[in-house]
Amino acid sequence: MPEFLELVPPDDALKLFLANLNLQVESEWIDLSQALGRVLSRPIHAPHPLPTFNRSSVDGYAVRAEDTYGASDGFPVYLMVSGEVKMGTTANMPLQPCYCTLIHTGGMLPPGADAVVMVEHTQSARQNEIEVYRPVANGENVLKEGEDVASGQEIIAAGAVLRPEEIGGLAAFGITQLEVARQPRVAIISSGDEIVPIEQDIQPGQVRDVNTSTLKALITMHGGDPVPYGILPDQLEGLARAASQALQDCDMLVFTAGSSASVRDLTAEVIKRLGAPGVLVHGVNVRPGKPTILAACAPAGSAFPKPVIGLPGNPVSALVIARLFVVPVLRLFQGLPARALQPTLSARLALNVPSQAGREDWVPVKLSGDQAGWIAEPVFGKSNYIVSLIRADGLVRIPPSANGLSAGASVEVILL
Repeated sequence: MPEFLELVPPDDALKLFLANLNLQVESEWIDLSQALGRVLSRPIHAPHPLPTFNRSSVDGYAVRAEDTYGASDGFPVYLMVSGEVKMGTTANMPLQPCYCTLIHTGGMLPPGADAVVMVEHTQSARQNEIEVYRPVANGENVLKEGEDVASGQEIIAAGAVLRPEEIGGLAAFGITQLEVARQPRVAIISSGDEIVPIEQDIQPGQVRDVNTSTLKALITMHGGDPVPYGILPDQLEGLARAASQALQDCDMLVFTAGSSASVRDLTAEVIKRLGAPGVLVHGVNVRPGKPTILAACAPAGSAFPKPVIGLPGNPVSALVIARLFVVPVLRLFQGLPARALQPTLSARLALNVPSQAGREDWVPVKLSGDQAGWIAEPVFGKSNYIVSLIRADGLVRIPPSANGLSAGASVEVILL
C-alpha cells in the first residue's frame, strides 16, 4: 500500500469532516445529582425571588436607619433591644421607633427594619439597651428580597455546561430535574494482534491496550458515553462485523490502531463497508498523528451519516488526534460550538524545538517559572510513550509556517 497520497492540514481536515456530518442534538431528563458537566437544553428561570425575604448579611442589630443618624464614638445613639430573631424563624413583630432587634447573618429582618448595625459598632449599655457608634444607611448590611435574582428571571442559559456553581444555584431554587443534551455513545474498537488487556501480564512482543483507557477518560471528560467493544485481531471480516454492529448501536465509532498505510492495517478497508460517503481524509499533516482517518458512514436504517475516526495506534498520537477531532464532534452532539475555550498561558521556550516546515507539530511541555515568567521545557519522547504526556503540563503548537522554534521564543501553552 502506498504512503499517504495527500496530507490534509488539520484545520481543513476538520472542516471537511464536520461538513459531511448532520449531527442531531437530543435531550433527556436527569436528576440534579447527575448534572455535573452536562449541557443544559433549555434555559432555567427562577421559580421565586432570591433571597425570598429581606435578610441580614452580618451579625448585629436590625434597626430603622433613621434612628442611627448622627451616631459617633463621642455621641452614641441609644436603642432599646426588643428581642432576637431566631435563625430559621419568621420575624413577625414590627420594629418600633428607637428600638432594635438582635439578628444573625442570614436572619430575616422584622417588619419596619431597613438596615442592620454590625455588632462591632455597638456596645451594651444597660439591660435591653445598646449604644450605637456608627450610623447606617437604608439597606446597609441587608440583602433585599429578589436582590440576587428576581422571580421569573433567566438564571442559566440554554447551552451552559453545568459546573458546581450552576448546580448550587439550581439547588437554591429547589430544582431537582433538568433537561440536558443526551450524551453521545462512542464505540471504541481497539485492534492489533499484539494488543492485550491492561490487566494481563504481557509476553515479549505484546503491549497493553493503553488507548482504550485514555479514550474512555477523554470521552467521559467531554460529555460522551464511551462503549468499548474490546480488542480485535487484525482480520478484515471480524473487524467489519464488529464495526458494523458498533456503528448501529452508537452515535460515533472510534478505531485505535489500524490507520497507518500498511497491509496489516485494515481500518480504511473496514470503513468502506460501513456506508457512504466513507473515508473523507486519510492522512493529516500533523505530528504526532499523520496516519489519521476521518470518515462519515451511514449504516443501514440511518438517515444521516455517523462520524467514524481512525486513530493512530501510538498512545501519544492517539490522544493528541482525539483532542483535535473526537472532542469537537462530542461538543457538536451536545449543542456546543466545535471548538472549546481552552486555558492557555504564555511562556518562554527552554530549548530549541525542531520542526518540519509545512507540517503542524504538537509538542508536550513541562512548566516551571522564574521571576521573568513561565518557562516551557519540551518533553521529548517517542509517540508510543504515554508517560511523556504524564510529565507534561501542556502542549505547544508549532504552525506549518515555522521551521522549528528557538530557545527563548515566546510560545502559547495549551494546558492539559
